[in-house]
Amino acid sequence: MIHYKSMKKILLSSAGFENPHIGQLFLKLIRKPVENIRILFVPTAAITPEELFYIEKSKQELFQMGIKEEQLHILTLDSPVDEKEIARSDVLYVCGGNTFHLLQIIRETNFTQFIKKFIAQGKLYFGVSAGSIILGPSIEIAVPFDENKEKMDNFTGLGLIQDVLSPHFVPEEKKLIDEYRAKLPYPITPLTDQQAFLVTDEESKIVE
Repeated sequence: MIHYKSMKKILLSSAGFENPHIGQLFLKLIRKPVENIRILFVPTAAITPEELFYIEKSKQELFQMGIKEEQLHILTLDSPVDEKEIARSDVLYVCGGNTFHLLQIIRETNFTQFIKKFIAQGKLYFGVSAGSIILGPSIEIAVPFDENKEKMDNFTGLGLIQDVLSPHFVPEEKKLIDEYRAKLPYPITPLTDQQAFLVTDEESKIVE
């Protein structure tokens, strides 16, 4: 049973609201009228045209759910974060894209502290793909999938959840996942594009 009054509310998806049930859970966790929901939207991970296409797809999914366009605040991390946005916003929505690029920018801007404050205040963190992976203890699972232009060799994630998430999982990747399970000292949780990983004070589990 999910207790929506739980302080910690983290919902980490593979592909946003590809599964409509993930969108329904998203709204239940926020627990306020959809037209009043204010979202901090972080597209920083997206670099390539394909990744930027999915940023627009994410926006359209939110608007189709009833989120007002004026309630979507874009946060690019190229300027200092306004602390008042924590108080104003209900959701921190971190988009997919290149996991290494996203984590590099988060480290450079010390955005980790902002994420921790946001979650500590009982607000919802919603991740898509790279935005989900970074919350784990390691992002090394992204090595076979994302180009490491940053030449990052420290794969330590933000460590805000215990599991290493591997989004966009398909059965053909089972051997690769098993290799990483043998290599990394953390639980590895693959997510298909129909699944998300829910973390509250009471539990951590796959939802679909």
